[in-house]
Amino acid sequence: MQNSLASHLCRRTFLRQGSYGIGAAALAAMLDPSQASSADSNIEVPEWNGIYPVKNGAGRIKRVIHLCMAGGPSHLETLDPKPELGKMDGKPMPKSYTEGKQIAQLQGQANNLKCLGPQHEFKRFGKSGLEISSILPEIGSIADDICVIRSMQTDQINHDPAHTLMNTGTSIPGRPSMGSWLLYGLGSECDNLPGYVVLTSVGGGQSQPIAARQWHSGFLPSRFQGVEFRSQGDPVLYVNSPKGVNLKSQREVIRAVQSLNDVGNATYQDPEIATRIAQYELAFKMQTSTPELMDLSNEPQHILDLYGTKGGDGSFASNCLLARRLAERGVRFIQLYHRGWDHHGGIKGGSQTTAKFVDKGTAALVKDLKQRGMLDETLIIWGGEFGRTPMAQGSGRDHHIMGFSCWMAGGGVKPGFSWGATDELGYSAVENKVHVHDLHATMLHLFGIDHKRLTYRFQGRDFRLTDVHGNVVKEILA
Repeated sequence: MQNSLASHLCRRTFLRQGSYGIGAAALAAMLDPSQASSADSNIEVPEWNGIYPVKNGAGRIKRVIHLCMAGGPSHLETLDPKPELGKMDGKPMPKSYTEGKQIAQLQGQANNLKCLGPQHEFKRFGKSGLEISSILPEIGSIADDICVIRSMQTDQINHDPAHTLMNTGTSIPGRPSMGSWLLYGLGSECDNLPGYVVLTSVGGGQSQPIAARQWHSGFLPSRFQGVEFRSQGDPVLYVNSPKGVNLKSQREVIRAVQSLNDVGNATYQDPEIATRIAQYELAFKMQTSTPELMDLSNEPQHILDLYGTKGGDGSFASNCLLARRLAERGVRFIQLYHRGWDHHGGIKGGSQTTAKFVDKGTAALVKDLKQRGMLDETLIIWGGEFGRTPMAQGSGRDHHIMGFSCWMAGGGVKPGFSWGATDELGYSAVENKVHVHDLHATMLHLFGIDHKRLTYRFQGRDFRLTDVHGNVVKEILA
């Protein structure tokens, strides 16, 4: 009896005896989804509706579109006007600001820090009069739709751990990303596309790499991790069936594999088999849904002109259009990375160049969602992993964590509104500080989730996205 039980529970036994059938099923599915789907029709695929029941009316939004400005955009050139810093341009940075504080590569120059004034003019936009940099005129055109937070703070001063903190609520690799937490908590509204999709683009500055673990599910089941779509060509490799495939032979293979899987299910009763089958079922459906997603022939010319792209060119604007199409199809969490904001030198020209890559597409996404009646049920978050120093690093700025900016738009947040402030030189948040944990708590609140109650027990401890931190920023809520 003991040996039999050990055989049933042994992970190696399952991998040895079950993976062959599952792998073959996946291959067959890729080759011919219609035949594979019919072959698997006898298997019950459990639907995941989330573990956090949200009462009707409690959640204001259905989805998040996170526009990640990777590299750390300077708040002083984008969203946080500092005229006093301009007056201090070239003068020594007062030691009262920096003494004993953590700064990145400038740490060795602590006795010779010089102020660098804002490199671009700020203008007032919209009826709200929000001050936004002149290098972001299109975002300025949606000023009355966005809520700017000028008092953001984070704990990590280097790119990768700062991205990890922004995505997972901790700098420790291996924890679930916020998109994975949402899928675990609420499930997905889409059954033929992943509930969490990531797109990337590049241009305008140093292109810091983005690790795939930024959208990983960590210790949550793998079904909740993000899926990266390629921005050019087929978004998912091998989504199309190869030429010359004999459907009859494939059907026979699938039926044989199906029989083996049925035996495996009856013998081992391992829930991971059903989980894998659910993912393969999704892969089957993606063979028809993904090409349809990428087919922009039904998009009118004025929409393509609004975004400034014909689509499929790998640009941030193209990804913004795809984000809207993903949102229409019920994808819960959409993340768009643009790598190009790391301006250690040449920040004046670099920030202007990078802004041109993202400005039009960002504004178009907000306007498009609004005109379709979707903005009220969508939360858009725009920002980087940290900001930049008011001190010069040659002709650029170093990483900075004490104060930076982001903005939000959509369901539940006040439009045409700003919250928080940094000091007169833009060094540190001094009014209504908002930590990354607070941003996460507020996002979950807009879904109708109490961030303290969305937990997962792992290694004897209940974990959550905000860990032991986080407060909802109620003042920015509409």
